[in-house]
Amino acid sequence: MAIRADHCFPWRIHSSTRKFANTVLAVLFPHFSETPRCDEDEILAEVAKVKAQLAGLIGSLSEHFPVPDKSVVDTFLDLLPSIYQKLMLDARAIHAGDPAAVSVDEVILTYPGFLAIAIHRIAHELARLEIPLLPRLLSEHAHERTGIDIHPKATIGPSFFIDHGTGIVVGETAVIGNGVKLYQGVTLGALSVEKRLMEKKRHPTIEDHVVIYANATILGGETVIGHDTIVGANAWITESIPPFSVVGRTADIRPRKSETDPDLEFQI
Repeated sequence: MAIRADHCFPWRIHSSTRKFANTVLAVLFPHFSETPRCDEDEILAEVAKVKAQLAGLIGSLSEHFPVPDKSVVDTFLDLLPSIYQKLMLDARAIHAGDPAAVSVDEVILTYPGFLAIAIHRIAHELARLEIPLLPRLLSEHAHERTGIDIHPKATIGPSFFIDHGTGIVVGETAVIGNGVKLYQGVTLGALSVEKRLMEKKRHPTIEDHVVIYANATILGGETVIGHDTIVGANAWITESIPPFSVVGRTADIRPRKSETDPDLEFQI
């Protein structure tokens, strides 16, 4: 019993995290609200719920971890407009890039890639504020719901497009630029999982406007995929790729015919 007591985390921490995620999403988008009114009173009520839930979660975690002072709750609330702006860029990128997407509202309501990105952007800001455990709980909530595994400390630029998404893994120190598109099964991982490397950059950098097709694996903290590159399905990459490249399955590299190279922009 003593051993169990050493790991007695706050009661219902998983369900409280899920409720918090849903409440933040409801503030940002009425699509996620159980009472989707858009008047000011309803929005303020949702914001008040976010504040109370976050304060409660931080308070319960303080029994096990060092936590920042209470001002961090208001700091997070101040970040909500910028999170919304980034997510609208993501939703519009998905709508513009997927012929099957009828509207931005459909993307927000139904696309698992958008949901994973939305929860990641929330978790990432909480991680930047050095709130313990909660960012990882949020990322695992998104992973459970979507099959997409994004570490909350991964840095992702605007207009991010996850298409289909199941099986995507983005590691802790990955850096993704603007307008990047990932298909299902993509791994942005580390070359080594040695514990001594935990403070090092272990995951790749993906520059702007890169497309990475299904089941490609890109590894290593020094690996940089140059901007406007297309990485083919099932590619295995452990070294940097110059901009405007096309990478095949066996990591053969050639320059793109042009900046658009439309014959390689497959739609799945």
